[in-house]
Amino acid sequence: MDATTCCVVGGGPAGLTVALLLARAGIDVTVLEKHADFLRDFRGDTVHPSTLRLLDELGLGERFAALPAGRLERMRVRIGDESIVLADFSRLRAPYDHIAMVPQGDFLDLLADAASEEPGFTLRRSTAVTGLLVDEDADGRRRVRGVRYRDADGEGELRAELVLACDGRDSVVRAAAGLHPRRFPVPMDVWQVRLPAPVGDARGAVMAHFEAGGAAVSMDRATYAQVAYLIPQGTDTQRRAAGLDAFRDHLRRLLGVDSDVTDAVKSWDDVKLLRVQMNRLRRWYRPGLLCLGDAAHAMSPVGGVGVNLAVADAVAAGRLLAGPLRDRGTVTTAELAAVQRRRSLPTTFTQRTQHTEHETLLRPALDGTLRGVPTPLRLAGRSALVQTMTAYVGGMGLVRERPPRLARRVSAPRRP
Repeated sequence: MDATTCCVVGGGPAGLTVALLLARAGIDVTVLEKHADFLRDFRGDTVHPSTLRLLDELGLGERFAALPAGRLERMRVRIGDESIVLADFSRLRAPYDHIAMVPQGDFLDLLADAASEEPGFTLRRSTAVTGLLVDEDADGRRRVRGVRYRDADGEGELRAELVLACDGRDSVVRAAAGLHPRRFPVPMDVWQVRLPAPVGDARGAVMAHFEAGGAAVSMDRATYAQVAYLIPQGTDTQRRAAGLDAFRDHLRRLLGVDSDVTDAVKSWDDVKLLRVQMNRLRRWYRPGLLCLGDAAHAMSPVGGVGVNLAVADAVAAGRLLAGPLRDRGTVTTAELAAVQRRRSLPTTFTQRTQHTEHETLLRPALDGTLRGVPTPLRLAGRSALVQTMTAYVGGMGLVRERPPRLARRVSAPRRP
């Protein structure tokens, strides 16, 4: 039977970040990733200022700057004929004055490559975790001691002192541990499409378009626009039945573009469905097990913050758990609970903020009751101070997470 000190399940932003930090601290870490690569359509590609700063602290800023990236500086909302700037990242201190739009596969490859330079790091692709190994002591107390998995060679087991569940919103590990998240209502699902690159004031911006009866968000990706078109939750089948022409026509009117732009959507194969979830575990851990990122709290796509909250979870876990794992080779349940306490406030705050936006803007838009610009948004659009504050809170987060000292490789800040 194979063994490691820490088994990370899932090679996403949370999994590879925490694996890199622990490996740099001298801990044996094995990442089990069920896919053969990191290439996925329409994964979260927004790398916020907090993550850009972390990459510099890890000495990875120059490598990241070499990746193909778009640069987003403003979050705009258009409601009817009115356009309002809600967040202006360009007002933040350089070089962390923007959101980088980087294909998540490239970002994950960068993290995996950096981690592979550490002798204690192992990445096993095409390896799907199927269950947990659990031991019981003489007093009947149960502790997770590793995972069961399936790969090209068949079934196997990997023992570990700590299992980190970073396997997303449909986490197999979370379910196997008997952890069930509390689910929060959301008004929408999302259709993701690609359109030709934006022009004019949509360059370098996130542009959200709302009207009574529809909503869409367009993000400048340099060579194309990534568009999230919102539909009432659970209506994918009936909306597709209405026909592709009806969708393209509504999208054209909503975005205010010509038909040759929306004609880039050739078939329903070009329209990818994201079933939106928002949930949160009451307890993120069991003895020997900790959930991070979407496995602990699935976020709404509002604000594009999911990747960065997952990375922040990973940094907090790396900093709080690296010492015990290095010094004792194990962690206590109290130390796992400390990670949840550290990350509970920013997680809860963000989800409540998203819920407020759902109810004040997204739901009225989708059910046709939106009547003009809500007063809080109108006030924000008139204040440069508010635009700076929303950019800072959204981009940097409520709590700054610093990686463990042994993991840092401080480089000169990247330049725009």
